[in-house]
Amino acid sequence: MPTTLFPRTPRLDGTDPEANRAEILSYFHATWDRYESLFQLLANDLAYTRKPISLRHPLIFYLGHTATFFINKLVLAGLVDRRIDPRLESLFAVGVDEMSWDDLDETHYDWPSLDQLWDYRRQVRATLDQVIRDTPLTLPIGWQDPFWVVLMGIEHERIHLETSSVLIRQQVLDWVRPHPDWPPCPTGGPAPENALVEIPAGRVRLGRNHDDPWYGWDNEYGHHEAEVTAFGAARYLTSNGEFLPFVTAGGYADDSLWDEEGLGWLHFAQARHPTFWVADGDAWKLRLLAEEIPMPWDWPVETNCHEARAFCRWKARETGLGVRLPSEDEWHRIHDHAGLTDVPLDAPATANLHLDHWASSCPVNHFPHGDLFDVVGNVWQWCETPTYPFAGFAVHPIYDDFTTPTFDNRHNIIKGGSWIATGNEARHVSRYAFRRHFFQHAGFRYIVSAAPATQPDSRYETDSLLSQYAEFHYGDAYFGVPNFPRAVADIAIAAWARHGQGRAAGRALDLGCATGRSSFELARHFAQVEGIDFSARFIQTGVQLAETGVIRYTLPDEGELVLYRERRLADLGLAEVAHRVAFWQGDACNLKPVFSGYDLILAINLIDRLYAPRRFLAEVHERLNPGGLLVLASPYTWLEEHTPREEWVGGFKRDGESYTTLDGLQDLLGTHFERVEGPVEVPFVIRETRRKFQHSLSELTVWRRRET
Repeated sequence: MPTTLFPRTPRLDGTDPEANRAEILSYFHATWDRYESLFQLLANDLAYTRKPISLRHPLIFYLGHTATFFINKLVLAGLVDRRIDPRLESLFAVGVDEMSWDDLDETHYDWPSLDQLWDYRRQVRATLDQVIRDTPLTLPIGWQDPFWVVLMGIEHERIHLETSSVLIRQQVLDWVRPHPDWPPCPTGGPAPENALVEIPAGRVRLGRNHDDPWYGWDNEYGHHEAEVTAFGAARYLTSNGEFLPFVTAGGYADDSLWDEEGLGWLHFAQARHPTFWVADGDAWKLRLLAEEIPMPWDWPVETNCHEARAFCRWKARETGLGVRLPSEDEWHRIHDHAGLTDVPLDAPATANLHLDHWASSCPVNHFPHGDLFDVVGNVWQWCETPTYPFAGFAVHPIYDDFTTPTFDNRHNIIKGGSWIATGNEARHVSRYAFRRHFFQHAGFRYIVSAAPATQPDSRYETDSLLSQYAEFHYGDAYFGVPNFPRAVADIAIAAWARHGQGRAAGRALDLGCATGRSSFELARHFAQVEGIDFSARFIQTGVQLAETGVIRYTLPDEGELVLYRERRLADLGLAEVAHRVAFWQGDACNLKPVFSGYDLILAINLIDRLYAPRRFLAEVHERLNPGGLLVLASPYTWLEEHTPREEWVGGFKRDGESYTTLDGLQDLLGTHFERVEGPVEVPFVIRETRRKFQHSLSELTVWRRRET
């Protein structure tokens, strides 16, 4: 057991900058030394250069990666003005987060010699030492402070302290050796019998503010609140002994216990037992960092998420109870129920956490936390929740791809930390996630609940046209031009106030609604609004906003670079009217009869994209109540790729004279409508990239259906 505590992540506020500087310097040195100590477990050069598993880089990559990460980020932050070795800083820059278990990386890398790499690390350490000593430091150190990037590099190395230890644990046993800095727990025995502990219902409030005086990764910030119903939680983490009956009952051969994704992994991996279990005749051993030991049945079983889920399904079948993994919210209810605080700064953790005890797991009944055990520590705990951004999420400009690649509903959250989780990892607010087939020092605690786990959507829309329209409707204003869908909706609402003859604003139709902003805007005034668009993909954006109040999408920045955006109806003052809006897919030239009886029809930038605009204009009065308003806005960009030439409403010569679209509208609508406002030009700007925009004018007219 360690005699000195591995330093905790430092506070970033206070009144003495030089004391903080000294603490950060000590934190850096301790992290750097401990990381290099881990690699002393490797017994020969092959252990560095041969992959422990086919899905990841060899360990030499991870020895170089954390050092090059420091330099690459410090260059971006302007804290160093030159690179040490550009070739290495490119070679070791990007790790592997395989898209699938069979996504093999067969790229050949020209790795440097170990002597070269150790020398490079010495140079990086000296550079970082100087940066920490000499860079001006003011308190508090915040998200935008250059010193934040120093902490980023240190916490990043602590993450890889853990991930590299997992790979060492999977390396050929003859290529690793025990080391006195990494002693395993010496005790083990039979597994305790598990039982359920009642966790009462309660509210969880997750997310951090940016004035929280500790380093954090981007996904920790923002806010999330939820009511959690009561449930039962296993007193202990699932032990090797509790997992054994699942193995002996043929759980790995029973396809009914695995979902489609889990089956794909199971059949590919040909797994028949947990990956760290080693068959030894009729007995079992457990693989640790550098040795195999007789199976400690009272230690937590370590699995990927698929195995944990399959066990829960088996347990549910055996018991008739609603056994499953906890959601992230439910894990926090367990944490709140236990009344835990984070690892103390000056005393050993009351959990197998932060390397305060051993370099391995320990018995699941060793560390009590109220009426449960191992609420934190020992092994990470798989949650049923795919990682997702809290409201208010934003990426850090220096590390914009730390979390966003995991917002794909394929990375599940792990909570609680393992024996080697240190620094930020050891804080209960941390939010790490891995692919469900991924192995970490991770196990699980099952819960029993009649309620299904909530599944927040974490995806960002990446379709370029959808993202462009999402930004056009809900994003920033550019060059001082007001939001176009809102501006047109405001004009339509004002026109109704002037020409509606005092009637109630009942039903409105937004034709060609795209992603739906004008539909929501009309609902500020009209009792019921229906948005119709030909594109189901566009409609789905409006549906998502109406149901969840939020959309997320990427924006092209330059080349392959993108920005991440989150937009919420609540921030636009539209959440309270969302219940008045319904979205439908439909063809404006061939609407179903049910879409009629409207007081107002809005058609924005629509008519010059229809295949039969003349038919639409000839029949649209049938959809309106007498005295109802038709609001048209269009840049009149007539193109044969959208509209056959004979269907153009205007923009051509007739009898040798110019015939404008306004002329055509008057001719086509005059029988059933009178024009009561316009034409007026309404500007709009569509963003394509950071430096490319379309600036256009749409001509708007308002037409009132005649009473007879």
